Amino acid sequence: MQIEQLKPIVEAALLAASQPMTVAQIGDLFGETDEVGHEQIARALEALAADCAGRGVELKEVASGFRYQVRQEVHPWVSRMWTEKPSRYSRALLETLALIAYRQPITRPEIEQIRGVVVSSNIIKTLEEREWIRVVGHRDVPGRPALFGTTRAFLDYFSLKSLDQLPPLSEIRDMEDPQMGFEQTPLPARIIKDLPIDPDEAEDAETAAEEHEDTRAGTDEAPAGSGPVADTTGHAAEPGATEPSTADEAAAPADVEDDATAQNSQEQRA
Repeated sequence: MQIEQLKPIVEAALLAASQPMTVAQIGDLFGETDEVGHEQIARALEALAADCAGRGVELKEVASGFRYQVRQEVHPWVSRMWTEKPSRYSRALLETLALIAYRQPITRPEIEQIRGVVVSSNIIKTLEEREWIRVVGHRDVPGRPALFGTTRAFLDYFSLKSLDQLPPLSEIRDMEDPQMGFEQTPLPARIIKDLPIDPDEAEDAETAAEEHEDTRAGTDEAPAGSGPVADTTGHAAEPGATEPSTADEAAAPADVEDDATAQNSQEQRA
């Protein structure tokens, strides 16, 4: 069969199939009388892929085989045909999936050791339900933990033919997450009082400050050059009088007054 006759048959088969088809599966569509070999089918696939140049669809080879799919350039418009929103996965799930993809086979404790946190059972369950990972064996250590690896469905979902097409880790590190980015705004300058290095100097400074406050308070209460100061008896002190320096001198005037009062009383009786 000629390639031009083979191309429409292969194209129709790929469009009608719900899953990617391999060269062997496409070959099963032909009988022995058709005389169609795998080499002819491969050439027909190459011709179909070349015909998709400049179109909104492309013939892509993934892990499970060949399929027609929408080009990435027109996907934003075509995706409006589906009312349901695409699934959003958490950062923890994507990190777990990336570790399994790049370091498979890997155990759950090894993933937890790398991430530094416990891997939730819901994450493993979700990845297994999506058929992105599977148990490929068990580690020969106490407890025999399960070894996880990716599946063909994982490669098909991300339009990969093999794990070799995964982007290098260096490119992933250079990618900037817009959700994690932020602008660093400079903080306003703040003046901080210099503190002494020696603790003794700090104590001396505090003591000197307290003495200065006490002296200032005493000056405000008794200013120099004020008028006569009233004594405790309510009489104003005479100018030029000196205050007694001791307790005995302070008590002497009181004794003199008592003797004068007693003498006056005796004279009145006589």
